[in-house]
Amino acid sequence: MVGRTVARLAILLIAPVCVAASIGRADSTDPMGAVRQYIDAFNKGDIDAMAATCAPASSILDGMAPHVWQGPTACLDWCRDVLVAGEREDAKGYFVTLAEPRHVDVTGDRAYVVIPAAMTFKVHDKQVTQTGSTFTVALQKLANGWRITAWAWSKGPK
Repeated sequence: MVGRTVARLAILLIAPVCVAASIGRADSTDPMGAVRQYIDAFNKGDIDAMAATCAPASSILDGMAPHVWQGPTACLDWCRDVLVAGEREDAKGYFVTLAEPRHVDVTGDRAYVVIPAAMTFKVHDKQVTQTGSTFTVALQKLANGWRITAWAWSKGPK
């Protein structure tokens, strides 16, 4: 149960602590590039780079209660909740691997991306590998590049 709980709430250990820094460094010219920047930053623990890929207002759908975060503080609120849960469950060392996207649909300044993914992490120092997951992301192209406006992580069967 611990591994499952942590997996559901762990997609982004230090979420897009975006609101204030959302107009930051990311300058990706395509939606998938912005998603990769976000995951690369997550894997490195680079909070500033993660935040730079997030839009000023975002939505998050996750398996962790309360399950939905919305608005200008959504990313920060989700991050706070994940950190509390991660500490409670003794979870750490998150690493996400993305496969080739199933969809990268772009219509004007909006994009929808669906990517098979896997995640590894430790719970009580025991390695957990989650495969068969899906990372779904909505993005908007702003003056400073593509930014994540919403994301959802769907846990796989393993």
